[in-house]
Parts: sequence; structure tokens; C-alpha cells
Amino acid sequence: MAEIHPTAIVSPAASIAGNVVIGPYAVIEGEVVLGDGVKVDHHATVTGKTMIDAGCRIYPYALVGTDPQDLKYKGGDSELTVGEKTIVREYVTISRGTPTGGVITRVGKQCFLMAYCHVAHDCQLGDQVMMANGATLAGHIIIENQAIIGGLAAIHQFCRIGCSAMIAGMAGVSQDVPPYCLASGNHSRLHGLNLIGLRRQGFSKETIRVLKKVFLLFFHRLPGIGLAQAMEQVEKEYSQFPEVNHMLEFIRGSERGICRKS
Repeated sequence: MAEIHPTAIVSPAASIAGNVVIGPYAVIEGEVVLGDGVKVDHHATVTGKTMIDAGCRIYPYALVGTDPQDLKYKGGDSELTVGEKTIVREYVTISRGTPTGGVITRVGKQCFLMAYCHVAHDCQLGDQVMMANGATLAGHIIIENQAIIGGLAAIHQFCRIGCSAMIAGMAGVSQDVPPYCLASGNHSRLHGLNLIGLRRQGFSKETIRVLKKVFLLFFHRLPGIGLAQAMEQVEKEYSQFPEVNHMLEFIRGSERGICRKS
């Protein structure tokens, strides 16, 4: 049975599962769905067509499911989904999607969004994404699984951040960051692989060794060798590694271009 503080405001249109806790002065507004065991702390707001999956926690003063910050948005279909066991800390803002951008903003499972982060409309976050304090995502950004976004980093709309990549604090990212890589700086550049992250996530020594070679082939190319030639060589020599194939697919799918080596 849900535990709802008497000062909380809960819309009759909301769907509240068992073991949900809603704290003092919290607001649950609109077609919100709260899964089993969700906790919404005092003064937090969950609004709009928003689904919060089981085991999530929304900390005080967070605003989850707010209207898109998009001048083109004039109403219409607009949704947000947050995967199970995700943590949304104080003052985080997450916007719903837009009809022109795919309708849905998605935050995956077991993500950790630290205080003052912003996730804009139509962003798609994978599982176990970590955003440190004050990190900001513009609209239509894709963040793959287990990526880490450093504090106060800002990512340009339509960019993609590959799985297990790390964006340093205060970075400004305007192009795609490939999987497993480390990027930093204003107009960010690549600084090698995210080796600490890869080891923590259990990547084998052999896989890391191969990814180092692939990084060198892609971003330390000899004069006269283009990226397309380097990719052909990588595909020929290392296609037995799923991680390499994912990096190849990521680069081929880039529309904004790939961050270059510093």
C-alpha cells in the first residue's frame, strides 16, 4: 500500500503502485505512473505523461516530466519514461519529448543523475548512465549504456555519446564521442580510452589491448591514410570483437562528426 503524506498533492489521473512513498508537499500531477517501491521526496514534482519504473527515487525539489523547453512545442503527444532503480537527485530537471522529436524522452535503468543536472526533450539515455552535478544535455541527445558525464559538462543537441565513454568535467561537447573513449575540454577532443571505466566494468585485458590499437589506428593515422581506410583495416583485423564492431557502427552512423584527437 502506498504511503502518501497528507500535504502531498496527487492527481486522480495518476496511477500509484504498491509500496510507493510520496513525501510532504510533493506534487504528482497528470497521467503519472509510479511503479512499485518508487519514493518521491518532499517538494519534488512529477508531472505530465510520465512513467517512473520500480525502485526509482526522486529527491527533493527535482522536477521530472516538465514541458519541453522548445519554442516549437505547442502541446500534443509528449512523454517521459524513467527506468527502474534510477536515482534523480536534488533540483534535477527532465523534460518530456516533443511530437517532432519522437515524442518520448527516455532515461534507462539504474542511472544516477546528480544534483542540478538537466536532461532536455527527446534525449535517450541508456542504462547505468551517470551524470555528475550540473551536467547539461540539450535536446535529441543519445547517451549509450554506462557512459559518464562529468560535472558542469554541456553537450550540444543531436550529439551522441558512446557506451562506456567518459566526458570530463566542464567539457563542451559539440560532436559525437565514440564508445570507450575519454573526451575533455572546450570544444572537446579525445584523450585516449576511458581505461579506468573499462576496467571497472570488467572488460578483459585482451579487449582493452585491442581497443587501444583501434584507437591508434583511427586517431593517430599516418599521413595519407583517411578514416575510411583505417576503418577498413580495423574491420579486417578485429571484427571478431563485438566492442570493435560497435565502435565501427557508431562512427558510420555519425551525423555531427566525431571528436578528434587532441
